[in-house]
Amino acid sequence: MSLGMIGRKAGMTRIFDSTGISVPVTAINVSPNQITQIKTLDTDGYKAVQVSYGEKKESKVNKAILGHYKKASVAPGRGLMEFRLYNNELDGLEVGKSIDLSLFKEGEHVDITGTTLGKGFQGGVKRHHFKTQDATHGNSLSHRALGSTGQCQDPGRVFKGKKMAGQLGNVSNTIQNLVIVKIISEENIILVKGSIPGHDGSNVIIKPTRKKYTPKEILTNQETEKQESQSTKENKKESSQASKTDESSESINKEKPKSSETSKPEQGKE
Repeated sequence: MSLGMIGRKAGMTRIFDSTGISVPVTAINVSPNQITQIKTLDTDGYKAVQVSYGEKKESKVNKAILGHYKKASVAPGRGLMEFRLYNNELDGLEVGKSIDLSLFKEGEHVDITGTTLGKGFQGGVKRHHFKTQDATHGNSLSHRALGSTGQCQDPGRVFKGKKMAGQLGNVSNTIQNLVIVKIISEENIILVKGSIPGHDGSNVIIKPTRKKYTPKEILTNQETEKQESQSTKENKKESSQASKTDESSESINKEKPKSSETSKPEQGKE
């Protein structure tokens, strides 16, 4: 696991690249996170960094957590989160130090974890995508019913884990390998291609992806390609103009000796 950040989902929008293609993005407001504790093998038995995110009034924080914040000389936040790190990743980290969006780069791929939308108690059709029963042929009042769930006399019970009606949503979910399209450091906003779990205003965890990928900047690459295409066009124009000038100079040089030859016999006649 690598060091990440905690932000707030602001909503979805779209941006356009240099060629006019629409890119759907999710805006995440990531204010600087504060390091409140560094856990090591000697003190805690594992290596991790505890991070505080957001802001909260001291009057709304209990004394135990408030003392923990004061020990780290950090203002109270909305919550604490841990990131387990490897051996070399603890270098340069100090308690009280802030982590900003310079941790990420445009074109980098990240994994984002959030809490999905809670949809309450739902039936098997919506929760597990079961098929519905017949709408005709004598079937009434059981079009979206679950159907049989148990067995006969042996074993005569419903097995654990059977897909049935129940609570849908409101669980932690991670979307992997999302691309960072743009980072607006002045406003502490990061734009990620695609959708992420959770409602607007919910907390999300952003961390480097575990999957292998090739970094690709969606916006800047196309701008550079456009610039390169323009430069190649300009070079072609310059080369065509140079060839035209060369051809014109060669034609002029060919015409010059003819004029000299015609002038010589006229001088002899005189």
